[in-house]
Parts: sequence; structure tokens; C-alpha cells
Amino acid sequence: MTPLLKELWRRVPARLCLLAALAYALAALWGGAEWLRHRGEPSAPFNHVREQARNLPPALERGRLLGTDNLGRDVAPRLAQGARIAFQIGVSTSLLSVALGALLGLVAGFFGRVADTAVQLLCAVFSAIPSILLIIALTLLTGKGLFALFLALSLTTWVSTCRQVRAETLRQRHLPYVLAAQTLGYSRWRILSRHVFPNTAHILLVAFSTRFPVAVSTEVFISFLGIGAQDQPSWGVMLNNARGGLWQGCWWELTFASLALFLLLLAFNHLADTLRDLLDPALRA
Repeated sequence: MTPLLKELWRRVPARLCLLAALAYALAALWGGAEWLRHRGEPSAPFNHVREQARNLPPALERGRLLGTDNLGRDVAPRLAQGARIAFQIGVSTSLLSVALGALLGLVAGFFGRVADTAVQLLCAVFSAIPSILLIIALTLLTGKGLFALFLALSLTTWVSTCRQVRAETLRQRHLPYVLAAQTLGYSRWRILSRHVFPNTAHILLVAFSTRFPVAVSTEVFISFLGIGAQDQPSWGVMLNNARGGLWQGCWWELTFASLALFLLLLAFNHLADTLRDLLDPALRA
């Protein structure tokens, strides 16, 4: 176990958040396996319509552990599919945006001059683009679905990571170990990849943990509006479907979908705050 993981595990709230994140990840993996197994099947557990079982409350029996929705579909496996979509969008967009921001930030901070000017211009351009408007515009071009959401989030969320990595690279560039490596004749790319980049890893870890909940909440919001996940039980789709049943006393689908989203965002937001406290040199000092 690494020192960072040990320190996280020592703190009780962070330990609970780690266990919650692990439980969500396992649910997402199970949901992914079920999706691949039953993809396209109308009788899949998360899409099986049962008219005789509409709006049944939660009960300790198979097919209605967390109740059923207005079409008789079991809420529990649909929540697992929502976790799959949340992790699919959250992990992929966060990894891509962090990687893109790190690459551009390292290049801008280490090489400076023309590279720095070009990257700063890109940051100014993309930071001025509202994510929601870009998602809507891409939806008009590519059609409804998760691809437009993935593309828009990846293109608009790397800017802050880039600026943080650039600032840290500018600081690292003038430290004695970099000057010594330059004196020994190491190439700039070797210094950048083997010496400077590892010293920015803490920024990337915190950036990923903060980007993930933002991507998940955006996916749920966009799917709630009807332009996100199509023919898939996203939490946003479940919340939208549950609105009508709430007036009839069918509270369970809305409650469990909201609770699943809330606990996931809570866990990752707390982990992000804890990681920032542990890794930020200014806060450690």
C-alpha cells in the first residue's frame, strides 16, 4: 500500500469514501457485463417491460428489491446501468482532459516563447466556450447520444489543468536538478518526461478527482434533458421518467436515482478535497 493510500485509509471519512467509490466501481463493472451480455435484447433485466408489475414499491422479492418503474422495469439493475454510464463518461472524459491539459501545460511551461503563446491562446479560446452550448451544438451535428457529451467535456475541461501544470512546470524549470540535468547534456524532452513530469503528478491526480464528479453530474443533467443517453437507463433518464410517478406516490425510482448520484458525488468530492490537502505543497506547509 502506497503512503498516500495509507494516509487516505487512516482518515475515517476518506476511508468511507474510498469504500463507496469501490462499491460504485463494482456496480459499474457488473452493469457493463450485463450490458454486453444482454445488449439489444428487449428482455434484458434492466429493460424488461412488465405491464402487470408497474409502479410496485420496494419489497424483499426478486424483480422489485428497489421497486419498479412506470413500465414495470426493475429499478435495481437500472441503477447499476446508470453507474456504468456515469463511470464510462466520468473516467473517459476526465482521463482525456487531464492528459491533454498535462501535455499542453508541460510544453508551454518548459519550452516557453512560441509554444507558451500558442497554448495560452488555446486556453483563452476553449475557456470561453460554454460546455452546455457546445454539447447542444455537437448534438445537432452528430445526433443525440453520449458521443457529443464525451467530445464536449473533453474539449472544454482541460484548460484549468493545463494552467496548473504550466505554472508548476515554470517553477520546476529553474530548480537546481533541472539545471544540473541540462549541464550533463540531457535532451529537453528527456528532462521534461523523466524529471519534470513526475513532479506534476500530484496536480493530475487532484485534477482527475475533481473532473470526475463534474463529468458525471453533467451527463445526468444532459440525459435528464433528453439529449444525452438514448435507450439506456442513465440516472438522468430515470429521474426524468420518475417525475410523473411522483405525483401518484411512486417515490422510489426518483429517490434511489437521486441518492445514487448524491452519494457518488459526495464520495469523489470529499476524496478530491482530501487529496488536495495531502498533495498540495502550500497546504502541507
